[in-house]
Amino acid sequence: MKFEDFENEEEVSFEELLNEFESQTEDKGDLVEGEIVAINEDENQAIISIGRKNEAVITLEQLRDEDGNLEFKKGDKLPVVITGYKGETPIVSYSQAKRRAALKEFIDEYDEEQEYIIEGTITKVNKGGFVVLCDDLEFFMPRTQSYLSAKGNLVGKKIKAVILKVDKENNSVVISRKALIEKDKARVQEIVDKLSQSKEPITGIVKKITSYGMFVDVGGIDGLVHYSQISHKGPVNPSKLFNEGDEVKVVMLDFDKKKRHLSLSIKDAQENPWEKIDSIIEAGDTVKVLVNNIEPYGAFVDLGDDLEAFLHVSEISWDKNVKHPKDYIEVGQELDVEVIEVDKENQRLRVSLKNLLPKPIEQFANNHKVGEVVKGVVTSTTDFGAFVKIDDLEGLLHNQEYSWDKSVKCKDELKKGDEIEVKIINIDTQNGKISLSKKALEDSPIDKFAKEHKNGDIIKGKVKDIKDFGIFIVLEDGIDALIRSEDLSPLKVDELEVGQEVEAVLVFIDGKSGRVRASVRRLERQKEKEALAQYNDDSSITLGDAFENFKK
Repeated sequence: MKFEDFENEEEVSFEELLNEFESQTEDKGDLVEGEIVAINEDENQAIISIGRKNEAVITLEQLRDEDGNLEFKKGDKLPVVITGYKGETPIVSYSQAKRRAALKEFIDEYDEEQEYIIEGTITKVNKGGFVVLCDDLEFFMPRTQSYLSAKGNLVGKKIKAVILKVDKENNSVVISRKALIEKDKARVQEIVDKLSQSKEPITGIVKKITSYGMFVDVGGIDGLVHYSQISHKGPVNPSKLFNEGDEVKVVMLDFDKKKRHLSLSIKDAQENPWEKIDSIIEAGDTVKVLVNNIEPYGAFVDLGDDLEAFLHVSEISWDKNVKHPKDYIEVGQELDVEVIEVDKENQRLRVSLKNLLPKPIEQFANNHKVGEVVKGVVTSTTDFGAFVKIDDLEGLLHNQEYSWDKSVKCKDELKKGDEIEVKIINIDTQNGKISLSKKALEDSPIDKFAKEHKNGDIIKGKVKDIKDFGIFIVLEDGIDALIRSEDLSPLKVDELEVGQEVEAVLVFIDGKSGRVRASVRRLERQKEKEALAQYNDDSSITLGDAFENFKK
């Protein structure tokens, strides 16, 4: 049931309600003076004369003090209230008599100019309303002044109310929960109206800090500052920035009348640094920051002026194997970083620590030169080669640089942790890459061939491949030699077969390119010259004999 439902109930005058309350009280008995005529400890009761036909009884608990000692003795007089009868024997209450006396004293001292707010417990419910006990005083609250639903058992419920009327003649006090609530709503609305009309920030007091924000007292009501409304940096932990009792500047964001929730903002009470970010900072600037928070994926750093930037884990070190930022930085540490991105639209800043640190590749280039032979440790193998760690960097040993035998692969010959000697064949400082070679430490097959052969040597090889432009033959050293079509005469390309042996003379050896060329045609000429030379050295041999020997 809503509060409005109570307001629509049939109005009943206070006088009628008070009369009903008092008549019910009189039905239970009057306040009379009694005299103790006997005390029976065994039966835990006392006999009291109240000037009527039959004497009354009362339990001894009502006559004891806080320590359990009896406050009265036989012959003492005391006020009591007749609460009922057991047969014809009156039952009286000293406790209720004390309450009536205390209430009368309260009424006598009541100041009508002063507002009294009481907090008590509902002890009785009757047709007209509720009896509320507060500090051993009984007050009456009419139903129309309760803002309470008629459903359920309300006895024992604690309430707050304001004194609405004091009836000295009937020794009664009427209280109203409704009036207190309406007054509080009006007070809250007045403060909210003032906050909404004012564009200037007001000062509030931090009352309570939670994980989702903090409650701030502004003029007697509490408003919530959500953790996302504390700083222009973004969501923050309020307990790290404020303490209960701190003064803060706030502005109102919203007020939910139904829920009576006041939303406040601290960041909107301050100048937004992003509105003038272009004049504060730009990409490429070097700034000093303080590490606020560290996560596995990076760290959040404070730049001051209510600005925060993100330092990604990849921007902490040139080491590509950073496991956790905490291995390199710690909360509270002051760092120099470079601004690498200013995203004004999304209000994001990114910074880099490694950009201000020497590049490992540059240090490597200072310590090592291309052509230098070094030792390293294999860190991993792949289908295309192996990575070898030298100093603090990894270089690539490609399969084609492992062996002169192109069929050999690194992953078949090496494993992680192996030590290997290699030659540095390239240092790319711009892209941070190092190229290595193992085969460069060994003579190539063509180099060995060049040491053992020279142009003009007669060689033999088997046809490996036949092309339109000539044939390739494989020599005994495993070297391929090219015989161009024009150098095959008197042989013909279409008459040759793969595997057929061919004799020729070397005409070109290039160790750098690994190319070897031979010629059958020149072999024919060379043999002719050799035959003529032999004829000139031995005059007894005729020219015809010489040619006969050549044909053989």
